[in-house]
Amino acid sequence: MSDTERWMKRALELARRGEALASPNPMVGAVLVKKGHVVGEGFHTYAGKRHAEIIALEKAGKRARGATLYVNLEPCCHAGRTGPCTDAIIAAGVKRVVAAMKDPNPAVSGRGLRQLRRAGVAVEVGVLENEAQRLNEAFAKWIRTGLPLVTLKTGITLDGKIAGPPSRKKGGSTTWITSEKSRAEVQRLRHGSDALLTGIGTVLADDPRLTDRTGRRRGRPLVRVVLDSRLRLPVGSKLVRSARGDLLVFTCAPANSRRARALGRAGVEIVHLAGQRPRLQAVMRELGRRGILSVLIEGGAEVNWSALHSGLLDKAWIFCAPKLMGKGGVPFARAGSRSLERVPALENVNLYWFGPDTAVEGYFRDVYRNR
Repeated sequence: MSDTERWMKRALELARRGEALASPNPMVGAVLVKKGHVVGEGFHTYAGKRHAEIIALEKAGKRARGATLYVNLEPCCHAGRTGPCTDAIIAAGVKRVVAAMKDPNPAVSGRGLRQLRRAGVAVEVGVLENEAQRLNEAFAKWIRTGLPLVTLKTGITLDGKIAGPPSRKKGGSTTWITSEKSRAEVQRLRHGSDALLTGIGTVLADDPRLTDRTGRRRGRPLVRVVLDSRLRLPVGSKLVRSARGDLLVFTCAPANSRRARALGRAGVEIVHLAGQRPRLQAVMRELGRRGILSVLIEGGAEVNWSALHSGLLDKAWIFCAPKLMGKGGVPFARAGSRSLERVPALENVNLYWFGPDTAVEGYFRDVYRNR
């Protein structure tokens, strides 16, 4: 591994510390190196306002002059909540900037690098680019399209079932299919997401909380989203009882019903949509408008079917347990009028082991090349 790659790996490590803290901004880490030694480093959190480059420059002080800056994303050249990072880099006398990738914003991409070059700063782009792109794929999707990155997550048995037969037991029918290690990984996925989406069927069957239980800090609450066409969400459900401005229900039911008023008083935000049932396209547009960069779908068979046919899915996480459910279990996707044969195959697939379970992570599209 070259020194350039080594320092970029450090910048990426720092950037990851901004997971669930930087959104709706990208995760960025910066390392200033002079004569083989780190003289300043930092990572971005949205609440902290200062960008990673500025934090690194402030820590370095005068030692930044003549140093090399390693950063996983092109430094910004426009004023937002803060001034342009490129101006600060030039003023500090940094002699070289190594960026893993250009800014995915089409209106900005490359402008910061050109400004640095015009000022006499040596610029190198593309070091560990794939790793950097993967880290900020949600930001890239949102900034290019206004829509969140949408991931379908499910746990299945070897015969393709996601749950056992329906139960009349009060309080839900949850029986764990996957292992404890798989469930811990799901919590990590929740932590890295801005929103978690499910259908009313799952809520009525399992009475879940749908929370981030990693115990790690978040910049914003995990938004819990329920698709509920007829507004059947029980006021006494765990979701409603734990609502703290973080529960959105998309419905096509009348806006002034008794249930709607009761849910509103309980702190649930209800979004009314036209039609017979909430369409995922409209739901994702609204979530994107609210600055939601990533959505993790944890639904039942009907929601999975709708998601697969919506054309909105970007990736999938499928956890497979070495079990057979047999007769009566709930299928992964409930068959409708359209065949799953038209759903695109997963690409760039990675395979993982979590205890006895296998997990497949794959992509339906490349968010950097397909709008």
